[in-house]
Amino acid sequence: MTGTPVHGTWEPAPAARWEDAFLSGNGRHGVLVFGDPNDDRVIVTHHALVRPNGSEDARPPELAARLPKLQDRLLAGDTTAADDFTDGRPLRWVQPFHPAFQIRLRGTPGGGHGYRRSVDFTTGEITAVCENRSSQVFVSRADDVIVQYVTTPGPRLDIALDHRLPGAPDGLGIGESAVLTGDGALLSLRARYPGSDRAYTGVTLAVVTGGACSLVPPGLRVEGAATVLLLTSVRRHTGESDVLAEGRALRALLPGTEQPYDTLLARHLPPHRAAYERVTLDLDADPAERALPGAELLKRTRSAALLERLFAAGRYHLLSSSGMLPPRLTGLWTGDWDTAWSGAFTTDANLNLQIASATAAALPEVTEAHAALLHGQVEHWRDNARAIFGTRGVLAPAHTDGESGHLYHFSREYPLHLWTAGADWLLAPLVEHDETHGTRDPRTAALLAEAARFYEDFLTRTDADGNLVVVPSYSPENRPANASWATINAAMDLSAARHALTTAADYHPEHADRWRALADRLPPHRINDEGALAEWASPGLRDTYDHRHLSHLYGVWPLTEINPYDTPDLARAALRALELRGAENDSAHGHLHHALVAARLRDADRVAHALGQVLDGDYFHASLMSAHYPNRHVYNADAAHALPAVLIESLVQSTPGRLVLLPALPRAYRRGSLRGIRTRFGAGLDLTWTPDTVTALIRPTRTVRVELRTSSGTSALDLVAGEDHVLTERTR
Repeated sequence: MTGTPVHGTWEPAPAARWEDAFLSGNGRHGVLVFGDPNDDRVIVTHHALVRPNGSEDARPPELAARLPKLQDRLLAGDTTAADDFTDGRPLRWVQPFHPAFQIRLRGTPGGGHGYRRSVDFTTGEITAVCENRSSQVFVSRADDVIVQYVTTPGPRLDIALDHRLPGAPDGLGIGESAVLTGDGALLSLRARYPGSDRAYTGVTLAVVTGGACSLVPPGLRVEGAATVLLLTSVRRHTGESDVLAEGRALRALLPGTEQPYDTLLARHLPPHRAAYERVTLDLDADPAERALPGAELLKRTRSAALLERLFAAGRYHLLSSSGMLPPRLTGLWTGDWDTAWSGAFTTDANLNLQIASATAAALPEVTEAHAALLHGQVEHWRDNARAIFGTRGVLAPAHTDGESGHLYHFSREYPLHLWTAGADWLLAPLVEHDETHGTRDPRTAALLAEAARFYEDFLTRTDADGNLVVVPSYSPENRPANASWATINAAMDLSAARHALTTAADYHPEHADRWRALADRLPPHRINDEGALAEWASPGLRDTYDHRHLSHLYGVWPLTEINPYDTPDLARAALRALELRGAENDSAHGHLHHALVAARLRDADRVAHALGQVLDGDYFHASLMSAHYPNRHVYNADAAHALPAVLIESLVQSTPGRLVLLPALPRAYRRGSLRGIRTRFGAGLDLTWTPDTVTALIRPTRTVRVELRTSSGTSALDLVAGEDHVLTERTR
């Protein structure tokens, strides 16, 4: 190999746009750091900050009494029957995610010599240096606080909390205060949402050494200081906030040392560094390209160094945005109150794509954040199932703000209230986590049972052959070419129902016979006249190919219902469906979803092409956070977070009984190593490959026999818990 890959990125100038600001976060608080030594801005975010918009008390539509008539009409061939299956409400968006404020640090203008801003993925630190000035920022995982440290700030530094960010609503009630302390000041900003009793408060404790402080309302002026340390936290609340008590809580975090920043950083590093460094990717990149700033490297779209850095950045950003909740559409970050699609958790594709690498890439922190979202909404999911379908069990929404799990975001063109596959889709990462760790989380078991009970009550209709019928059925966010959106037997719904019932049976042997029998009565997938796996198994429904979603290939990825080894005919049909699929509006998630499915189907060229669409399409900002559309249009974390999963799936795939090495490696990356991967049969794995060989070091935590698949064929692999196993195979 040609040296160690770069675990960070840098730029030779401050960020001019918030989209290019470097990012740090601890899964609760986040920051976007511009890095201007004369007028720095640090935008503060928090996962809990969603703006009330009237939907906070919205409930699912009460439609269950009308369901039998709808099912009758759909089964009789009325392809538009579901168009009026609604309570007449207009489309309602979830509460939008928004930034809190920015910390402004205006200094005396100085020279720009020697400027460099950087982010270190191994520590979460963002640093900006210029001549003898420097600023360091990180968000502590240990103390849940934003830490900012400025050295030699110059003759004067003005510090303020500024709510004036793009899209901030008229009528936002702002209250500001600043109080001098013995060694600095306590600044606060309280914002009350228009027309609401809900508010949030940000508090910054400033600790100054070697200088004088004075109040310049609403902020602080520091003159002649050697250093300035800022500790900031945000809290969303109703009623009043006790700023002085929050200031005391921040003060209590300060160590009694002469180097408080170093001590705070030392407390943060163990949880952050341990998680980040578990997995590394080396693609044998050119050292000169590894040394380039990120914006310059992004121009070299076929550079191995670019993929190395995007892989590292993707894991860093995914970890940093996951804690109290998993990543939103924008991760944990935004600099604008008008966040696209409300900055929601969009669960019919985007969320699962973003967290796709969590299990294999050894980030249980991400899976636990995902679990927190799901388990926090179970009661609302029950409400959804009862109100819309009159069933027991759970029905997951396609959009959520993280507070409410009620299903109220739907319309005629997007009948998301009729999507029944959501619970299984969202539970799949938790099942993978259990497989990897050899455990059965009782919370996952309980939710799987709820999913199975939903299908017990919902799957009551049969066709002429005695098969159960999923009716109504919806394939996000597509429709047949010759019918309306909600129809019968969407492929995703069939796969999800089978998987939910059989997986629940595995977790609950006492109900296994009943749930497996129900799963066995579901119809098979259909192959259409073009040899492709049909998006709707019901005969007569024609496929619509030019679409960004690949919901119908859920059985290929993330499930293993369809694969080249056990179901080769269906795998060929799935590959044909992938070949026919268009890219519609070039959404980044569509391209990388395409790549993930292609990797499962062992199509390396198609993986390379899908990656190329994203790398050539200018989807990445200088921050290495991504956009939803080409040319960096609409800030969005899908590509940034999903790209590591694509690379892992191209190199290693596993199930509880199978290991596949180099299933879909793009030919451009002829040698490299991937270290620290976790497999679903309970083993760590380090992979090294060259043009001639592949070597795997396997560290099993349980004794198991697995089927090994390589380019040279199939064999059995016997692993013993605690005994490392090294295998080397020729690749040609």
